[in-house]
Amino acid sequence: MPSEPAVRTGPTAATPPKAYDGHRAATPRDARADRKNVVRDVRKDAPRQDPPDPGPGSTPTLRVLDEDGTRHRDPDLDRWLADLDPTASADAARAAARSALLRLHEDMVVARRIDAEATALQRQGELALWPPLLGQEAAQVGSARALRDDDFVFSSYREHAVARVRGAALVDLVRVWRGVAVSGWDPYAIGMASPQVIIGAQALHATGWAMGVQNDVDAGRVDAAAGLPVGVSYFGDGAMSQGDVNEAFVFASTYRSPVVFFCQNNQWAISEPVALQSRVPLAERARGFGLPGVRVDGNDVLAVLAVTRAALDRARHDGGPTLIEAVTYRMGPHTTADDPKRYRDAAEVEEWTRRDPIARFEAYLRAVGVLDDAGVAHVQEVADAAAAELRAGCVALTDPPPLSLFDHVYAEPHHALDRERAEYAHYLAGFDGEEAR
Repeated sequence: MPSEPAVRTGPTAATPPKAYDGHRAATPRDARADRKNVVRDVRKDAPRQDPPDPGPGSTPTLRVLDEDGTRHRDPDLDRWLADLDPTASADAARAAARSALLRLHEDMVVARRIDAEATALQRQGELALWPPLLGQEAAQVGSARALRDDDFVFSSYREHAVARVRGAALVDLVRVWRGVAVSGWDPYAIGMASPQVIIGAQALHATGWAMGVQNDVDAGRVDAAAGLPVGVSYFGDGAMSQGDVNEAFVFASTYRSPVVFFCQNNQWAISEPVALQSRVPLAERARGFGLPGVRVDGNDVLAVLAVTRAALDRARHDGGPTLIEAVTYRMGPHTTADDPKRYRDAAEVEEWTRRDPIARFEAYLRAVGVLDDAGVAHVQEVADAAAAELRAGCVALTDPPPLSLFDHVYAEPHHALDRERAEYAHYLAGFDGEEAR
């Protein structure tokens, strides 16, 4: 069992490590300064420092694994991790815990490997675009493994690890990015909606779904005795400035809807640092909407799992919504069309490299005797096989018939859509052979 004292860091901690503040000072020297000067001030000129203390009730950053893999005891989080104790006295419990820990590790390693393969596929012209998740594996895997089958995920375009955990086939992750489908999978088959590209819109979708669950309970279609199904919305720090997200907070809080808002604060909204959006931790914003905000070290897969389980349990039993801010880092570009070297320093990337979520978890697993060199090699083989499967599936995808674009737009016949289909068919008829396909 972990024997160290709890570690809770944040603006109010006695010695908060700058590693997890998630902010940089952002004070333009001139109110009329142009945008480039403001960004330069934040990124290069301003010293790294903790954000100003927002006062009583400020949110600490929760974690149970230090950067070196040292496990700390935290009564509030450990109660949600009781099934993951690799030193449990009962043989069955110990074996189950070790299996679950290894699954978390494999999930993260495979996610990183298929992400690298998809990036390579885009560079080789097989995909039109790809939004990498490198560095955010713990935030995605830890939260996704907390979900029940009847929960429903509404994600952005970066949650590839979440989709895999929910059951999406590997090739399904790239269908949209190859331009051969408008959705990679059947949302109802895996309990996850098609990824949302419009920034923040999915927060409203999750809230509406959760309000629908409440209506189903009132109508007797859902039994609340076992705990409500929960809608989970994933979005980034940039989405926190979008109206849709804030409107979702209003509705979810007002109606105490069973929804969890999971914000992956990866420090950069494309080229905008998070300090340009908020002078306090993003989780602090929850207070103004009347819902709890939790700030967790997004590179600590166990802490992420614990806080997500707690938030889900609260939502299931009429406790209402929760905002989780997972403080992590986008190690790669925003998408493969982006060059992050143009707006952030190599030293910053190197600093976050030392907090790698997989290396941290591997150090912990080795320390408790759950993982060894042979285990690491086996997982790498599994990951390489997944990458090969992804590549083979991707290059085997064929272009759909052009007119299939009009399929499944409406459930019933629609005159306007029929007219548009006919017009497009007439347009295509003007081309010869291959050009028309």
